[in-house]
Amino acid sequence: MGSEGDCKTNQRKPRFLCLHGFRTSGAILKKQLFDKWPTQVVDKLDLVFADAPFPSQGKSEVEGIFDPPYYEWFQFNKEFTEYENFDKCLEYIEECMIKHGPFDGLLGFSQGAILSGALPGLQAKEVGLTNASKIKYLIIIGGAKFQNKSVAEKAYSSAITCPSVHFLGEKDYLKKYGIELLESCVDPVVIHHPKGHTIPRFDEKGLESMLSFIEKMQAEINKW
Repeated sequence: MGSEGDCKTNQRKPRFLCLHGFRTSGAILKKQLFDKWPTQVVDKLDLVFADAPFPSQGKSEVEGIFDPPYYEWFQFNKEFTEYENFDKCLEYIEECMIKHGPFDGLLGFSQGAILSGALPGLQAKEVGLTNASKIKYLIIIGGAKFQNKSVAEKAYSSAITCPSVHFLGEKDYLKKYGIELLESCVDPVVIHHPKGHTIPRFDEKGLESMLSFIEKMQAEINKW
Protein backbone atom coordinates (compact mmCIF):
# COMPACT_ATOMS: atom_id res chain seq x y z
CA MET A 1 0.00 0.00 0.00
CA GLY A 2 1.29 3.46 -0.84
CA SER A 3 1.08 6.44 1.44
CA GLU A 4 -1.81 8.91 1.27
CA GLY A 5 0.47 11.19 -0.71
CA ASP A 6 1.11 8.43 -3.23
CA CYS A 7 -2.60 7.78 -3.58
CA LYS A 8 -3.29 11.44 -4.26
CA THR A 9 -0.50 11.56 -6.81
CA ASN A 10 -2.02 8.60 -8.63
CA GLN A 11 -5.49 10.10 -8.75
CA ARG A 12 -6.71 10.92 -12.23
CA LYS A 13 -7.46 14.58 -12.88
CA PRO A 14 -10.86 15.48 -14.35
CA ARG A 15 -10.30 15.78 -18.11
CA PHE A 16 -12.08 18.60 -19.92
CA LEU A 17 -12.39 19.51 -23.57
CA CYS A 18 -12.20 23.31 -23.67
CA LEU A 19 -14.27 25.21 -26.23
CA HIS A 20 -13.14 28.77 -26.90
CA GLY A 21 -15.14 31.89 -27.70
CA PHE A 22 -16.27 33.21 -31.08
CA ARG A 23 -13.43 34.13 -33.42
CA THR A 24 -10.67 33.25 -30.98
CA SER A 25 -8.75 29.96 -30.62
CA GLY A 26 -7.77 27.17 -28.29
CA ALA A 27 -4.42 28.84 -27.69
CA ILE A 28 -6.15 32.11 -26.75
CA LEU A 29 -8.49 30.39 -24.30
CA LYS A 30 -5.53 28.58 -22.76
CA LYS A 31 -3.68 31.85 -22.28
CA GLN A 32 -6.78 33.55 -20.84
CA LEU A 33 -7.32 30.76 -18.32
CA PHE A 34 -3.71 30.31 -17.30
CA ASP A 35 -3.21 34.08 -16.94
CA LYS A 36 -6.35 34.56 -14.82
CA TRP A 37 -6.78 31.34 -12.85
CA PRO A 38 -4.38 30.28 -10.10
CA THR A 39 -2.30 27.13 -10.35
CA GLN A 40 -4.29 25.60 -7.50
CA VAL A 41 -7.22 25.44 -9.94
CA VAL A 42 -5.61 24.69 -13.32
CA ASP A 43 -3.18 22.13 -11.89
CA LYS A 44 -6.13 20.07 -10.66
CA LEU A 45 -7.68 19.81 -14.14
CA ASP A 46 -6.54 18.03 -17.29
CA LEU A 47 -7.45 20.62 -19.92
CA VAL A 48 -7.41 19.99 -23.67
CA PHE A 49 -7.86 23.06 -25.88
CA ALA A 50 -9.40 22.59 -29.32
CA ASP A 51 -9.65 25.05 -32.20
CA ALA A 52 -13.12 25.43 -33.72
CA PRO A 53 -13.58 23.91 -37.18
CA PHE A 54 -14.12 27.10 -39.18
CA PRO A 55 -11.63 29.92 -39.79
CA SER A 56 -13.00 33.29 -38.72
CA GLN A 57 -15.31 34.74 -41.37
CA GLY A 58 -15.03 38.29 -40.09
CA LYS A 59 -13.18 40.59 -37.73
CA SER A 60 -12.29 39.20 -34.33
CA GLU A 61 -12.94 41.30 -31.23
CA VAL A 62 -9.61 40.13 -29.81
CA GLU A 63 -7.62 41.39 -32.80
CA GLY A 64 -4.74 43.48 -31.52
CA ILE A 65 -4.92 41.76 -28.12
CA PHE A 66 -4.27 38.16 -29.12
CA ASP A 67 -2.51 36.97 -32.25
CA PRO A 68 -4.37 35.12 -35.02
CA PRO A 69 -5.42 32.65 -36.32
CA TYR A 70 -9.02 32.95 -35.12
CA TYR A 71 -11.78 30.37 -35.43
CA GLU A 72 -15.54 30.05 -34.98
CA TRP A 73 -17.68 27.04 -34.09
CA PHE A 74 -20.60 27.91 -36.36
CA GLN A 75 -22.17 30.98 -37.93
CA PHE A 76 -25.34 32.74 -36.80
CA ASN A 77 -27.64 35.65 -37.56
CA LYS A 78 -27.92 38.85 -35.51
CA GLU A 79 -30.80 37.50 -33.41
CA PHE A 80 -28.90 34.25 -32.73
CA THR A 81 -31.90 32.27 -33.96
CA GLU A 82 -30.48 30.82 -37.19
CA TYR A 83 -27.24 28.86 -37.46
CA GLU A 84 -25.04 27.69 -40.29
CA ASN A 85 -22.77 24.65 -40.10
CA PHE A 86 -24.21 23.65 -36.73
CA ASP A 87 -24.39 19.95 -37.60
CA LYS A 88 -20.81 20.04 -38.88
CA CYS A 89 -19.80 21.69 -35.61
CA LEU A 90 -21.36 18.85 -33.60
CA GLU A 91 -19.63 16.26 -35.78
CA TYR A 92 -16.31 18.02 -35.29
CA ILE A 93 -16.68 18.18 -31.49
CA GLU A 94 -17.55 14.48 -31.46
CA GLU A 95 -14.39 13.75 -33.47
CA CYS A 96 -12.33 15.77 -30.98
CA MET A 97 -13.88 13.92 -28.04
CA ILE A 98 -13.17 10.54 -29.59
CA LYS A 99 -9.65 11.41 -30.74
CA HIS A 100 -8.47 13.15 -27.56
CA GLY A 101 -10.79 11.60 -24.97
CA PRO A 102 -12.35 10.12 -23.09
CA PHE A 103 -13.38 13.34 -21.37
CA ASP A 104 -15.20 13.87 -18.11
CA GLY A 105 -16.67 17.18 -19.15
CA LEU A 106 -16.66 20.37 -21.16
CA LEU A 107 -15.33 23.81 -20.31
CA GLY A 108 -16.61 26.62 -22.49
CA PHE A 109 -16.36 30.37 -22.80
CA SER A 110 -18.87 32.52 -24.73
CA GLN A 111 -19.80 30.67 -27.96
CA GLY A 112 -18.00 27.66 -26.52
CA ALA A 113 -20.02 27.98 -23.30
CA ILE A 114 -23.32 28.13 -25.21
CA LEU A 115 -22.32 24.93 -26.97
CA SER A 116 -21.15 23.28 -23.75
CA GLY A 117 -24.42 24.03 -21.98
CA ALA A 118 -26.46 22.50 -24.80
CA LEU A 119 -24.38 19.42 -25.57
CA PRO A 120 -25.46 17.20 -22.62
CA GLY A 121 -29.09 17.55 -23.71
CA LEU A 122 -28.29 17.06 -27.39
CA GLN A 123 -26.21 14.01 -26.50
CA ALA A 124 -29.02 12.58 -24.36
CA LYS A 125 -31.47 13.06 -27.26
CA GLU A 126 -28.93 11.42 -29.60
CA VAL A 127 -28.81 14.53 -31.77
CA GLY A 128 -25.03 14.67 -31.49
CA LEU A 129 -21.99 13.12 -29.82
CA THR A 130 -23.61 9.69 -29.96
CA ASN A 131 -20.25 7.93 -30.18
CA ALA A 132 -18.44 10.13 -27.66
CA SER A 133 -18.12 9.56 -23.93
CA LYS A 134 -21.01 10.88 -21.86
CA ILE A 135 -20.59 14.48 -20.70
CA LYS A 136 -20.58 14.32 -16.91
CA TYR A 137 -19.50 17.85 -15.85
CA LEU A 138 -19.72 21.40 -17.17
CA ILE A 139 -17.70 24.56 -16.53
CA ILE A 140 -19.59 27.45 -18.14
CA ILE A 141 -18.04 30.92 -18.44
CA GLY A 142 -20.22 33.63 -19.97
CA GLY A 143 -22.81 31.14 -21.19
CA ALA A 144 -26.34 31.40 -22.56
CA LYS A 145 -29.03 29.32 -24.21
CA PHE A 146 -29.54 28.67 -27.89
CA GLN A 147 -32.45 30.77 -29.15
CA ASN A 148 -33.38 28.59 -32.12
CA LYS A 149 -36.56 26.72 -31.11
CA SER A 150 -35.62 23.43 -32.72
CA VAL A 151 -32.18 23.32 -31.08
CA ALA A 152 -33.50 24.61 -27.75
CA GLU A 153 -36.26 21.99 -27.56
CA LYS A 154 -33.73 19.21 -28.00
CA ALA A 155 -31.08 20.74 -25.73
CA TYR A 156 -33.17 21.93 -22.79
CA SER A 157 -36.44 19.97 -22.80
CA SER A 158 -35.04 17.87 -19.97
CA ALA A 159 -33.16 19.34 -17.02
CA ILE A 160 -29.37 19.41 -17.26
CA THR A 161 -28.53 17.05 -14.44
CA CYS A 162 -24.75 16.83 -14.72
CA PRO A 163 -22.91 18.89 -12.08
CA SER A 164 -22.06 22.32 -13.42
CA VAL A 165 -20.33 25.52 -12.37
CA HIS A 166 -21.34 28.81 -14.01
CA PHE A 167 -19.46 32.11 -14.02
CA LEU A 168 -21.82 35.11 -14.18
CA GLY A 169 -20.40 38.59 -14.78
CA GLU A 170 -22.26 41.53 -13.31
CA LYS A 171 -21.56 43.59 -16.45
CA ASP A 172 -21.76 40.71 -18.94
CA TYR A 173 -24.18 41.50 -21.77
CA LEU A 174 -25.09 37.78 -21.73
CA LYS A 175 -25.84 37.71 -18.00
CA LYS A 176 -29.63 37.42 -18.28
CA TYR A 177 -29.22 34.62 -20.82
CA GLY A 178 -26.73 32.93 -18.51
CA ILE A 179 -29.36 33.02 -15.78
CA GLU A 180 -31.83 31.39 -18.18
CA LEU A 181 -29.34 28.57 -18.69
CA LEU A 182 -28.98 28.21 -14.92
CA GLU A 183 -32.72 27.62 -14.67
CA SER A 184 -32.32 24.52 -16.84
CA CYS A 185 -29.62 23.07 -14.57
CA VAL A 186 -30.07 20.97 -11.45
CA ASP A 187 -28.17 22.38 -8.45
CA PRO A 188 -25.66 24.48 -10.41
CA VAL A 189 -22.73 26.11 -8.63
CA VAL A 190 -22.72 29.84 -9.44
CA ILE A 191 -19.64 32.05 -9.20
CA HIS A 192 -20.41 35.76 -9.49
CA HIS A 193 -17.83 38.31 -10.58
CA PRO A 194 -17.97 42.09 -11.15
CA LYS A 195 -16.60 42.08 -14.70
CA GLY A 196 -18.17 41.84 -18.14
CA HIS A 197 -17.98 39.17 -20.84
CA THR A 198 -14.60 37.81 -19.92
CA ILE A 199 -12.79 35.03 -18.12
CA PRO A 200 -12.60 36.40 -14.58
CA ARG A 201 -10.12 36.11 -11.78
CA PHE A 202 -11.36 34.47 -8.60
CA ASP A 203 -12.22 36.28 -5.42
CA GLU A 204 -11.90 34.32 -2.19
CA LYS A 205 -15.49 33.05 -2.21
CA GLY A 206 -15.37 32.09 -5.90
CA LEU A 207 -12.09 30.23 -5.45
CA GLU A 208 -13.54 28.31 -2.52
CA SER A 209 -16.58 27.32 -4.62
CA MET A 210 -14.42 26.23 -7.55
CA LEU A 211 -12.04 24.17 -5.44
CA SER A 212 -14.99 22.48 -3.74
CA PHE A 213 -16.50 21.66 -7.15
CA ILE A 214 -13.19 20.19 -8.35
CA GLU A 215 -12.75 18.19 -5.14
CA LYS A 216 -16.17 16.58 -5.56
CA MET A 217 -15.42 15.78 -9.20
CA GLN A 218 -12.07 14.31 -8.28
CA ALA A 219 -13.65 12.05 -5.67
CA GLU A 220 -16.36 10.88 -8.08
CA ILE A 221 -14.17 10.11 -11.09
CA ASN A 222 -11.69 8.19 -8.97
CA LYS A 223 -14.47 5.94 -7.68
CA TRP A 224 -15.25 4.75 -11.20
